[in-house]
Amino acid sequence: MVQSKKQKYTFLAVCLLPTFIMFCIFTLYPLFSGLYYSFFEWSGSSQVKTFIGLDNYIQLFNDVIVPDTIVHDYFLVVTKVIGIMIMAMFFAVALTQLKIKEAPFYRIVFFFPNIMSVVVIGILWMFIYNPTMGLVNSGLEMLGLGDWAKPWLGSETWALPSLVLPSIWAGIGLFMLMLMGGISNISKSYYEAADMDGASEWTKFWKVTLPLVWPQVKISILYIVITTLNGSFVIVQVMTGGGPNNSTHVMGSYLYQQAFVQFNFGYGATIGVMILVLSLITVLLLQFVLRRDKVEY
Repeated sequence: MVQSKKQKYTFLAVCLLPTFIMFCIFTLYPLFSGLYYSFFEWSGSSQVKTFIGLDNYIQLFNDVIVPDTIVHDYFLVVTKVIGIMIMAMFFAVALTQLKIKEAPFYRIVFFFPNIMSVVVIGILWMFIYNPTMGLVNSGLEMLGLGDWAKPWLGSETWALPSLVLPSIWAGIGLFMLMLMGGISNISKSYYEAADMDGASEWTKFWKVTLPLVWPQVKISILYIVITTLNGSFVIVQVMTGGGPNNSTHVMGSYLYQQAFVQFNFGYGATIGVMILVLSLITVLLLQFVLRRDKVEY
């Protein structure tokens, strides 16, 4: 049956309209509401909102904690990108190229943390880092390295680095599967040709595997950056609450503290605008830096 253009466009509109409505309600409305509230002094629960113009933004630039939260966020971004991508790539190559019989089992094992709630992961690692009963300090003492034992989450120096390991552990599985999908689609003839040329395994990885899975690598890096800048506050809030002495506060956790603990909702909305702007700038820069010509052999 031949459809007219009107019928075709009506069908597309009916299919797209529910998604567009949901996008407006859960994305556009909160976005513009946050921008609107950033110009007000508001507790978040009172009916009284006082318009203060750019005062919240002036306070943002004068807030001594804000630069630290930005540094903490980008510290987590850099360490997570490096840690997750190296580990995910290693396991992806190992499980696809080494023909390990137990590969399906290991896929499940590595992916398991991704189906766990971030709250559960945070609580689990709080027990691991426990200064008296935790696995880390107990393991160090068993190895005769008791002097290295520390109150990991209670130290201003070590609290933030201690958040890196659970963040990496929780993210390896998803990106490993993404990379495995890309590696599995590479024709074996490329590796056979490389073998005929006498290429080593390392050379095959750099010259064949990595260039051909670069689209998956790029998507993985961008996803890690976006989710870290916008979602790292969850594990921070669970494990340290931003402490000790604000040493682990990221932009999201500081927003939560201002808006929902100190009831300074207008200033919290201002921090949210800052997170949006920094996220957009970071993603645009990464899109440019990670740009590569399509590789075809």
